[in-house]
Amino acid sequence: MNMNTATVSMAVTPTVLSTFLSHYLNRKPLRQRPTAHLSYDEGLHLIRSFLTFASQHTVEELQAFTSQWVPHPQWVKVDQVEIPEAKLVEAAGVLQEQLGPDGIKKVGGQNWWQWRKPKSPLKAEWIEMKADYHERKKANDPGTRVMLYIHGGAYYFGSVDEHRYQMQRHARKLKARVFAPGYRLAPQFPFPCGLQDCLAAYLYLLETQDPTTIILAGDSAGGGMVMSLLVTMRDRYIPLPAGAILISPWVDLTHSFPSVSADCPLDYIPQHGFHHKPSKAWPPLNADEYALLKEQVATKTKLGSTKLMKPEPIEAKQLPQDLAQLNAGDGEGGDNSSLAETGVISITLDGKELKLKDQIQMYTTNELLSHPLVSPVMQPSLGGLPPLLIMTGGGEILRDEQIYLAHKCANPSKYPPPESSMNDVAHEQLNRYKPTDVQLQVWDDLCHVAPTLSFTRPAKYMYRSIAQFGAWALARAQKTEIEILDDDSISVISSSSSVYSSDDGTGANRNQGAGEENESAEGPKSEVGKAGDPLPPFKNHMIRQRVSRHGVITPLAAPSELPGCIMDRDEIGVVKETPVRRWLETRSQWDKRFGSVRTKIHKRRLEEMTAGYVGFDGETPPPAALASRRKAGDDLKEKKKTKSMGLALWSLWGSKHDEATVHREFGAEKPGVKFATPEGEAAHAPFDIEQQEDGAVDKDVLRNRRRSRTKTVRDENQIAETEGVSEDTPISVLMAIRQEKSRQADRPPSNGSDTLSPDYVPDTGVMGKRPTVCGIAVPFSLGKEADTASMITLTSAVDQPSRAASPTPLNPQTRAMAATSAAVVAAITDKAKDEVIDPEAVKKAGTAPTNSARASVVVYSDEIDSLWNTQAPSLAATPFTEFGDSKGFYATAPTTPLATVERASSNVERPPLESFVSAQEYLPTKK
Repeated sequence: MNMNTATVSMAVTPTVLSTFLSHYLNRKPLRQRPTAHLSYDEGLHLIRSFLTFASQHTVEELQAFTSQWVPHPQWVKVDQVEIPEAKLVEAAGVLQEQLGPDGIKKVGGQNWWQWRKPKSPLKAEWIEMKADYHERKKANDPGTRVMLYIHGGAYYFGSVDEHRYQMQRHARKLKARVFAPGYRLAPQFPFPCGLQDCLAAYLYLLETQDPTTIILAGDSAGGGMVMSLLVTMRDRYIPLPAGAILISPWVDLTHSFPSVSADCPLDYIPQHGFHHKPSKAWPPLNADEYALLKEQVATKTKLGSTKLMKPEPIEAKQLPQDLAQLNAGDGEGGDNSSLAETGVISITLDGKELKLKDQIQMYTTNELLSHPLVSPVMQPSLGGLPPLLIMTGGGEILRDEQIYLAHKCANPSKYPPPESSMNDVAHEQLNRYKPTDVQLQVWDDLCHVAPTLSFTRPAKYMYRSIAQFGAWALARAQKTEIEILDDDSISVISSSSSVYSSDDGTGANRNQGAGEENESAEGPKSEVGKAGDPLPPFKNHMIRQRVSRHGVITPLAAPSELPGCIMDRDEIGVVKETPVRRWLETRSQWDKRFGSVRTKIHKRRLEEMTAGYVGFDGETPPPAALASRRKAGDDLKEKKKTKSMGLALWSLWGSKHDEATVHREFGAEKPGVKFATPEGEAAHAPFDIEQQEDGAVDKDVLRNRRRSRTKTVRDENQIAETEGVSEDTPISVLMAIRQEKSRQADRPPSNGSDTLSPDYVPDTGVMGKRPTVCGIAVPFSLGKEADTASMITLTSAVDQPSRAASPTPLNPQTRAMAATSAAVVAAITDKAKDEVIDPEAVKKAGTAPTNSARASVVVYSDEIDSLWNTQAPSLAATPFTEFGDSKGFYATAPTTPLATVERASSNVERPPLESFVSAQEYLPTKK
């Protein structure tokens, strides 16, 4: 049975129906969990059923199904680009330096992983909301918010098309452009192929984007890839991005943490690992099978007599159960044989030693499972990275390694890798980098990558939190303010209810990985992720939060109560008994079920080996790599994508909330447009409905129809280094310290300060033009023409009637003298109040002025210059007064009452404005 929309639909339909019935028949056990929401319950079981059905098909079939073309909504703009070959070559050079001689030898060479299929360049997509695109183009803005998103899929399936409905939500919430590379997938292109592609995509972005405008994001395997990218960029001195967001990252491919061995009924990831129907791509030959086929080729054995295994076992390379020991090599000497070939892992199972010969993970060979670029938890140090947001589901199978990752980033010295993997270079790294600031969120009972279920309420809160952190990270890196969307008032999910959902948010049975405390426990509570809300201050480089499915935040349990944090360091990277037993049991079932298929695959492989492969001189790619089994004359071109109705429907379901929000936003200010009112305000009676149709709508309803607002996010020194702060420092004290630092930063510069030097550049606001002093935007721009009337300076002049005033230079004497308008007027004449306007112009008008209005003071530059020598001594002797507030004292010239004149007649010609105009402008105009 082929894998297509029809067969997948037939396979998952029974699950959808049974879940619907059981949801109502067994509501009580689901009440305190995310599955209390029908949409979440259906989505969770649907994904689980899909993965079970996919395991009955080959890897190639699953890859083809998930890489089909999926149309995007009309309100989303998608552009495809190709990454230049030069960036791929540059990325390859960076990885070769990062791997070093020993790492290059372990991966099997330095050339095979750079090979690509013919006419298959690295492509990527720009994803952006069309409204944001037009607004950006109208303002000629190249874009200061870019999210490089790396999709997940266990490194071997998935695509940008499949994940686009999630990326467009990130783009909409953050008003950003999402850049998503279509990297090469395992097992045909194992480690480090995908890492090279993603690094090339980042280097490509640096050609047009400042690193402070970029944030990285990834889910599952994509999250692990992001961590490897950050470490590589840190070590190779490549500019780091503003921050990174890791959604359920897969960071330990050895499966050595406790949650992988536990039961996780609330997750959809198979606990026995990923298994598939045998094919050319997977599973690869183990050492025994490879040696047998090699011997048969040499002896020209007939194809019909091919056996799966040789009667006597072939001596294969032995690997320890502690795979971390493989990382301590220095790359000198040793065995130069085929290190890329899958070896045998020795593990004690039920008191007996067992030799695991087959490759476990598709991403890489058994030897490299503990490599720091494959499993980032094995890195000597994860310090020195930009701020991170790590989101994990309390009910997922990879929970503990993600919690450990967050604490390792924030405190590298407390969570070093096993001593067996440490060498001199590793010890030096451990002491070199400062801790990384991390926001860790553990979401009660949620599954792996819960934002996949974007149509559910828990996912809505997760998207909010991602936008909040992303905006803060960008604002902090750019030292400016970021406006992000606040669509809560028009959000469909905000105004809808899930069937039989519990509103109390409490639960007696909480997953221990998320802590043992209930939401009713003592501790501050808040709501997660509202657009524009500031992040809480980092405490010991961490924001540790436990979040309910209703978005309620409570403190996360102490590290001493989290299984992932109290694990013995020497146990990290050690293959555990329970995951191996589950994997072997399922593999045995698959071998029995697909034994005949595997025999055919071996016969076909023998034919290919007899004909000969096109290899790489002196290199040994992994057995599963396509580079190790290329045949001369093979047509390896990428096939044209076809539309997938199944993925299109899934994407439509996932985009439903975004589409409804976009339409509500578009019509929020249009009269007569009706929206579903929030829960508790709906019109139930026919009379109420008639009133709404007739236009008699309550003011609160009209208020909900307004266009979605934006909120401003800024860095409030959340991660400022503070002496004397410890784990026991109360939040109130931290907030007081932060406010005091803010007051000190806003205090005006003293006479001895260098902030008024020629090289000093004041901070600017969100527009990036008007500098701020003491938190107040001054009314002029920096080195630019005045855009608005509020930016006209005291030395502005109007040279054209249709043009805003622009600055004109004055001599130093004039500039020093023109401290205030009152002082200048006093310098010109003692009768300033009677000579504000040109007297000759008033005489020509023939009308006596009246006292009905006030006029602004007009001072001519030539008068200032001519009077400087005569009036300067008296002005210099004029005493200055000073006034002050809580922030300090300021010096100012003596205050003089604003001059008033009688309004001239309407036919008086307005004198030329040579120097400046104050805010009160009632001068006579030209008739």
